[in-house]
Amino acid sequence: MDHGSGTYRRFLAGDETALTTLLQTYREGLVLYVNGIVHNVYDAEDVVQEVFVTLFVKRPLFHGDDGFKTWLYAVARNKAVDLLRKQKRGSAVPLDEAPAAETARVEDVYAAADRRRTVLRLLDSLKPEYKEVLFLTYFEGLSNKQAAKVMRKSVHAVETLNSRARAALRQRMEKEGLTYENV
Repeated sequence: MDHGSGTYRRFLAGDETALTTLLQTYREGLVLYVNGIVHNVYDAEDVVQEVFVTLFVKRPLFHGDDGFKTWLYAVARNKAVDLLRKQKRGSAVPLDEAPAAETARVEDVYAAADRRRTVLRLLDSLKPEYKEVLFLTYFEGLSNKQAAKVMRKSVHAVETLNSRARAALRQRMEKEGLTYENV
């Protein structure tokens, strides 16, 4: 399995359907990740759309140093931060307050994993850095090294954040009477 890098190389070589494959594979996870940064599901969708437009138009080279998924999430994070810089703090639509159709569509990604939806809801109450590190490592399966690249932090800092974030999440889960094995 190429984890996206081979598909992206096919796209760069002229296979236009490869970008569609990448979009289908990564779009929902990117929207959830970016929503955690911009706190507005509509802006998150716009940012993710901009990421894929950039891939289509500019066709930036992927060198393969850290993995395609890590690179793609770093591109999305940079675009989300750019959006926040441009905004003067408009009104945010938290994921749990988004219109029902939008929430249902996003939650369908994790419909088979009820635990993940619960954790996602609880993640929203954590500090932004905690939420980001847990999303990258827990939901997206990135290693601490890959998450460090995306977050622009040292591996040690990500390991520390991850440990503290898991402890904070465990505490919130206990308050709601939920089990927290594997967290």
